[in-house]
Amino acid sequence: MAAATLPRVMIASDDAFELTTMSAALRLHGVNVVGEASNSAVAENTFKSLQPEVLIIDLLFSSSDAISIITRFRKTNPALGIVLMTACPDLRLLGMSEKSIPNGVQIVLKRSVADLSVLSFAIGQAIESHSINSSAIWIKSHSSLHENAFVTVLNDFTDIQVATLRLIAQGLSNSEIAKVRFVSEKSVEQIVARIAQHLQVTPDRSKNLRVVITGEYFKWIGAPRHI
Repeated sequence: MAAATLPRVMIASDDAFELTTMSAALRLHGVNVVGEASNSAVAENTFKSLQPEVLIIDLLFSSSDAISIITRFRKTNPALGIVLMTACPDLRLLGMSEKSIPNGVQIVLKRSVADLSVLSFAIGQAIESHSINSSAIWIKSHSSLHENAFVTVLNDFTDIQVATLRLIAQGLSNSEIAKVRFVSEKSVEQIVARIAQHLQVTPDRSKNLRVVITGEYFKWIGAPRHI
């Protein structure tokens, strides 16, 4: 296939190492990467000037502003194919669901990618699916995906436990969480204990339980630990 017929691909990530290595690797893999963006301003300008047909973007790009960026770009180009990269295997941890993501977006779990053929496949799917009136979809059916990459302890979390975990990570106390969720403080204590059990966090007098749980939260969403 002639290079001119390959879809024009733009990559957006504020992780400089990831952006550089992904761009170089995809080019070597035959993907027509025409532009890269390390922040929202560059992304806006690059999108306008290069008019890519596919956007690969990190879900946490520009302080988790990726969805609003995708929405704006889709208004400019309704046919834009989108591949959303994330380290988070459960979007509930980010207060999101597949329904909150624009139609046809292909979601790729970073740790599931065994080789770049998965991204090439996702690009093709994004081009074909942009006009389909369906929710965003995870790329799970590819031979190069790591086995069991989507199986995690998070699968056992209820929506209430996930919501409580997010509030813990925001620094709220049990009493504050109780007020937010309109439940008793005792109920919150039980939920926190259950969260710790799911995460296999055992009581340790030398460590603050909430700090450890918060660290686990940041690990699962793929963000740097701030504690």
